[in-house]
Amino acid sequence: MPIHQPQQRTDVRTDRSDRTGVRQAEAALVEHYPRLVRLAYVVLPPALGRHRRVLAAHAVVQRALPTSGSGAPSPRVPAQSRRSGAPAGTAPAPEGVAADTGPAGAAYGWVRLRVLRAALAHERRPRWWPGRLPAPAALRPAVPVVWGLRLFPRAGGVDELALDRALSTVDGAVRAAFALQLLEGLGDSGARELLADAAVADPAGAVRRAARLGKPDRAGAQAMLRSGEFDPCTVQTRPSDLLRRRHRVRAVAVAATLCVVAGGLAVAVQEGTRGAGEDRGPVGAFAPVLDPAELMRTAAERWADTSRVDFTAWPARGGRTGDDELLGRALRAWSTTPGTVRVSTTPGTVTVPAAQPPRLLFAGEVDGAAVVLFHDGGVRIVRYAEPLSGSGGAALDFARTDDADVTTGAAVVVSRTGDSARFLLAPWIAESTTRDLLAPNTPGRPLEVGPDGVTASVPRPAAGGACDAWPVLQLRSSERIVEKHAFLVTDLGDLAPAHLTYTPKPGRGAPARQPREATGTEALLAWARTACSLRTLSGSGVRAVNNWAFAEQKLPEGGASAGWLCTRADTWRGPGRVLVQFLGPAASPTDPAAVVADRDDTALCSRFGQHVLAGTHWKAASGRWYVLAAGSRAVTRIEASGAVRGAAGGPTFAVRAPRDADVELTASLREGGTLPAVR
Repeated sequence: MPIHQPQQRTDVRTDRSDRTGVRQAEAALVEHYPRLVRLAYVVLPPALGRHRRVLAAHAVVQRALPTSGSGAPSPRVPAQSRRSGAPAGTAPAPEGVAADTGPAGAAYGWVRLRVLRAALAHERRPRWWPGRLPAPAALRPAVPVVWGLRLFPRAGGVDELALDRALSTVDGAVRAAFALQLLEGLGDSGARELLADAAVADPAGAVRRAARLGKPDRAGAQAMLRSGEFDPCTVQTRPSDLLRRRHRVRAVAVAATLCVVAGGLAVAVQEGTRGAGEDRGPVGAFAPVLDPAELMRTAAERWADTSRVDFTAWPARGGRTGDDELLGRALRAWSTTPGTVRVSTTPGTVTVPAAQPPRLLFAGEVDGAAVVLFHDGGVRIVRYAEPLSGSGGAALDFARTDDADVTTGAAVVVSRTGDSARFLLAPWIAESTTRDLLAPNTPGRPLEVGPDGVTASVPRPAAGGACDAWPVLQLRSSERIVEKHAFLVTDLGDLAPAHLTYTPKPGRGAPARQPREATGTEALLAWARTACSLRTLSGSGVRAVNNWAFAEQKLPEGGASAGWLCTRADTWRGPGRVLVQFLGPAASPTDPAAVVADRDDTALCSRFGQHVLAGTHWKAASGRWYVLAAGSRAVTRIEASGAVRGAAGGPTFAVRAPRDADVELTASLREGGTLPAVR
């Protein structure tokens, strides 16, 4: 009787298919590892903190493949032609994958689904689980493990910070839908199917809520998700709490020593004594950083051959870069900060010693002082200065410079004396001039720069008294960086000057304008009327200030025009400040604008706050008083209530009202919803 074994052959084919599927899944994971880790990082709960999120994202992806004997289903190799399409949630193909209907695409989709499920599990708690504790998945030990260091992606700007905060206010399913649409390119239906496969309770609701994130600039939100802020594969390192670690090590050492003494183990006692002696040494944890020979130095032409044009591309300049005694004193002052050293910091800047040898930017003599500039490789510029003669003490200045670029990393203050300052310019600055913002029609004057990159003295804006001049630097980048690129920076009392930009008035039917350099005639005229308002920003760690001309209004009784500006100052640490200014008719191009609203810690007038409404009282030439209001380009109607009632279609509004009338203003937006006036 013949023996038929069709089932056995089927098992062999299935086993081979499983093995092939696992190999393809392994290949997909390795090939698209950075993409999968970024997806996991966005989906994981922000409450974990950036360090734990980075490690958890890598752990989630590294555990995506099933271990032998785990019972998890293996990925199946799809047929060579699949009429019904790819498995749910596997389209579109990632970069480098031909199509999700093929084996590579199906394997990637299978791995992606497992990553998604694992990341979402970090936010799911059983009903009996205490609400204040992390979900059980977040407590599982996992590789990789890092001791003694904190890992975090490179910090982005204020827009990236605002997006991260917005993601922290929604649940994991919404973050997953948002990431699947903007990172993976899935449509609504594909995202819903994949979320359903990942056991999300309400996939459609998650997709609807995700659609509201990042509006109206979804393309900008997509670019930010793909930036270094959300890239857990490109990270910076910092030490963990060194003092706490030292205390813990000391406590463990003392306990171990007591046990050793009680046991009478003389050898161990000697080891404990040696360890205690090392602990008493001066700042032993930072010993390598105190050696001038360990300082990092960048080659002179590195800036022209790198895509990272920031302080890491600055070469070491100055006449005393080889003075180890001066460099050693600067490093020791930074590491120990003795009481004789005056210390100043911009808001949000820490003064802890560097965790690794810093980069030397400058060491030389300027205005009677020996000055050293360091960059810690991450977020800080440090300036050390000691007098060349006399009894004055040394000084240390700390400032944040997160993610500096061609403009915000173009200059650093090396010396301030009286009413002037000197700057060290970036190596990519090809031309430097000075100009006065309160003289918009006067061309810039050439600024002399020494061979070490230090400028001649530049007048500083007056901190008090009459505001009759506002000096700025007008710099031009080398054509090796970008062609015909001139920009303005101004000294606001910090080590790094602030970058000034301008956003023009909205055009009829034109898309929203973007900030541009404030070197054109229109920009200079706007800054001539608002420059003196920069005084209120002095010493607050401002990175950049933008003047946005969000509306123009015809005034009652004669038809003269007035302008509305939103002046937004972004700080290095993230939060921004907004001044809304009314530019009424003026006899002089430098008549100061009227500040009608002042708001701290707001997203207004940024990428995540593109709608604004403001109002003010205005007196006509006839002596009559009016309430004026104006909104940005999406405002379709403005209404007034309170002491005066009225309404007008469009982005501007004017109504007769007593001088001190208390009026509430609201606007209707083109896409729906209402907007209150900023105060």
